[in-house]
Amino acid sequence: MEFNVKSVLPEKQRTACLIVGVYENHSLSDAAKLIDDASKGYLSSVLQRGDLVGKLGGTLLLHSVPNITAKRVLLVNCGKDINANQYRKIIIGAMEALHKTGSAEAVCYLTDLDVSERDTAWKVKQAVELTQATLYIFDQLKTEKDKRNLSKMVFNSSSQRDIAKKACIEAKKIADGVKLTKDLGNLPSNICTPTYLAEQAKKLSSLHPKLSCKVLDKASIKKIGMNTLLAVAQGSNEAPKLITLEYKNGGKSAPVVLVGKGVTFDSGGISIKPSKDMDEMKYDMCGAASVFGVMSAVAELQLPINLIGIIPSVENMPSGTAIKPGDIVTSLSGQTVEILNTDAEGRLILCDALTYAERFKPDVVIDIATLTGACVIALGGHATGLLGNDEPLIDALLQAGKVSGDRAWQLPLWDDYQEQLESPFADMANIGGREGGTITASCFLSRFTKKYHWAHLDIAGTAWLSGKNKGATGRPVSLLVQYLINRLG
Repeated sequence: MEFNVKSVLPEKQRTACLIVGVYENHSLSDAAKLIDDASKGYLSSVLQRGDLVGKLGGTLLLHSVPNITAKRVLLVNCGKDINANQYRKIIIGAMEALHKTGSAEAVCYLTDLDVSERDTAWKVKQAVELTQATLYIFDQLKTEKDKRNLSKMVFNSSSQRDIAKKACIEAKKIADGVKLTKDLGNLPSNICTPTYLAEQAKKLSSLHPKLSCKVLDKASIKKIGMNTLLAVAQGSNEAPKLITLEYKNGGKSAPVVLVGKGVTFDSGGISIKPSKDMDEMKYDMCGAASVFGVMSAVAELQLPINLIGIIPSVENMPSGTAIKPGDIVTSLSGQTVEILNTDAEGRLILCDALTYAERFKPDVVIDIATLTGACVIALGGHATGLLGNDEPLIDALLQAGKVSGDRAWQLPLWDDYQEQLESPFADMANIGGREGGTITASCFLSRFTKKYHWAHLDIAGTAWLSGKNKGATGRPVSLLVQYLINRLG
């Protein structure tokens, strides 16, 4: 998808489709007024008939508007007094309608709308990212590809065009990172294995001179003592991989480390999951996929930072060699873990990776994982669960979520919950019961993160959508890239 920013009069614009806003009570936006004047009140007459009704982001498509050179005009219901969340709904509604028209290109004037407490750069960035996200289709494995061919989108900017153009370029690179994350998440587990992820990491590093890749195989992982990671992998024929992507562009500054859970398929192991919707367990590597997306976006943006992505990748399967409930394993940190449930495997591969992160002397460490079903119950699919041991880091991530629209919500990480992980036979159990499942999982991880500032993002409810339109969402790439940009001031 090609994106651009221009300043053009809508009534003179030759394009397949013009997109303009209409406010509450049929009040026209500035761009809509110009079209209405040129067409001698055509838009007003249509609106007076009550054809544009319904919710915010609702649309009405008009063909052959008099005295207008564009083939189509798409009117979008913008409500009144637009805030950031409403603006996002307006853009999504417009792009969903545009996608159905078959237009090859379009010019959008919604970026000229007034949005409370948001500037031109924000409006353009959101428009670009949401457009690419809304129009995303995963048809790589279909014999018949989607025939709709929208390939170019122009956003109008009546002022601050240089700022708008810069925001457009930045947003496109972030959007491409989100797309990479979606593509990896949507691949089936017979293709997207730990080995495949390692190959993709090497491919990504070859595209950027400041990005390098290191992959540890099973023997190397065993040699350094990552036994909890190996325990999860031992029931599968797929070999585990520990992938490290390192982006160096920040001089001698301490790096930010991202750790992404990469379980390419999670059957639950011996504690096997119910068969219903088990196909969605290919998404259990979306934490890893998001690390790919962030690393790609940061490298494309050439941000002046040092960033490291660590991806422990395994497949969790039941077999005669699989770990069993009651087994005790010694982690890389030296702490022992009694495995009461083999379906609580994400924390087992993460704890070794979080200990491994210490060797990079990080400024902060953020792990991203589809970790607990309890987080889905607590927050649904709207907000990512956020916990950690450093309030400034948590506050920074919350703020990045608000700006990007990829929101998180903080849950408590109190010592009271640690008691639920007590084991009579090992230093800790890998589960703490049904109550507070997201929190006790984070308590488990916190025992391996005491040497640095750390935050945990539980994306179990936000990494993918279920149902008819199921698929990876690409979250929380936008949140994390915004956080990294904010660190630069």
